[in-house]
Amino acid sequence: MHADEAILADKLGTMLATGVFPYDPNDYHGPVLGYLAWIPARITGRTTYDSFSEASLRIVPAVSGILLVLAPLLLAPAIGARAATWAAALIAVSPAMVYYSRYFIPEMPLALWTAVFLALLLRRSITSFVLAGATAALMIATKETAVLALASAGVAYAVVFRSHRLNYRAVCLFFAALVLGISVFLVPPWKWGLLVQSASTYLERGASGGLHSHPWYAYIQWLLVWHYSFTEAPILLLGVAGIFALWRIEHPGARFLSCYAILLIAAYSAIPYKTPWCAVNLLYPLAVLAGITLERLARHWRLTTRVLGMIMLLFLYAQAWRASLIYASDPRNQWAYAHTGPGVFTIRDRVEEFARAAADLRSITVDVYSRANLWPLPWYLRGIPNVRWWRQVVIPGSAAPIVLVSPEMEPDLVRKLYEGRLPGERELYMNLFPETVELRPQVEVRGYVAKSLWDRREQSR
Repeated sequence: MHADEAILADKLGTMLATGVFPYDPNDYHGPVLGYLAWIPARITGRTTYDSFSEASLRIVPAVSGILLVLAPLLLAPAIGARAATWAAALIAVSPAMVYYSRYFIPEMPLALWTAVFLALLLRRSITSFVLAGATAALMIATKETAVLALASAGVAYAVVFRSHRLNYRAVCLFFAALVLGISVFLVPPWKWGLLVQSASTYLERGASGGLHSHPWYAYIQWLLVWHYSFTEAPILLLGVAGIFALWRIEHPGARFLSCYAILLIAAYSAIPYKTPWCAVNLLYPLAVLAGITLERLARHWRLTTRVLGMIMLLFLYAQAWRASLIYASDPRNQWAYAHTGPGVFTIRDRVEEFARAAADLRSITVDVYSRANLWPLPWYLRGIPNVRWWRQVVIPGSAAPIVLVSPEMEPDLVRKLYEGRLPGERELYMNLFPETVELRPQVEVRGYVAKSLWDRREQSR
């Protein structure tokens, strides 16, 4: 599990326990992912944090990814059935799309709502505008960065359809549905101050970048990079070709999608704060434009385009398989961003091994000392009832029989173990791990176990 997945699982557990989603305007985004995850949680009976499984959580992004594959078919009236089919096929085998369809984060549901929103805008009817307003609210309640897509779509619509008469009634109904939807999905009207606070927080974070600050070309680099062949180059290059080609034709729907893609890529590139999973929001319009490009090429070179298209799809399929399964947590995979490494299983298994050696599992205590972000470690230790988390080492008093610590806090832990207790009451502690263990790249965790528990484990083997 990625750290973000485990945190969102914890928030889902809080929602199921209290009946209210703990919306934080400063982090972790809106409640829609939690609302969706509530469905499989109820169906499977896994309604507490301790009982959740990776499968029960990840079914939501997986289903969202499958539906996103079908979303281009909604654009068939605007771009043609063949172009929509090519786009759907490209999305189905895109390594990034497949990879993040396995992540319990809001990105795939957001991409799905955005795809539906674009299709509704192009229908250009009163009903479709009302539904588009409700979908826009759903986007914002899923992830606040949806405003980038909404702004890009709004400007693109104004540019492409500027010669058409504006339907003020449809616009008013759109915003009415948007406001009502936000009040239902995100915050009630009397708490709209949270939305203002959220907008301020994400604006500041996006401008500063912080730990996730990357150069303007980062998304293009991630899409083109050839680490272990996990490249989205075919989709990117065909999509860019489609952007330039579609401005030469008069079809407003295709031109709208082209303008939208340009504006969205520019918006995401201009903001210093960048994370790879946001690339799925760029990939969807690029895949649609790539589908249009392939359809137009097939008009002149039908057989050649089909053969090359199938080769490209097989190439992307092989990459998606490798990126999502073989190299799923490998740091050389650009989509495995700050991802948890296999060392977490070493930590979990060793802690559980010694915890089971205690006379009573429910009475055993594990102390974790760290100022670093050690998620998803709480997820993997959730089967042990008494895990205590500390940001500083209090020297007086006894330590737990099992201790995990970040290297920078180890000197204070040594003082606690051997200076915090009176002579004759001190206990020897043994190394828990036979070698260096990292939770994720450059995040080391060290462990110690009391000699008495170590001996008990040896006797029980």
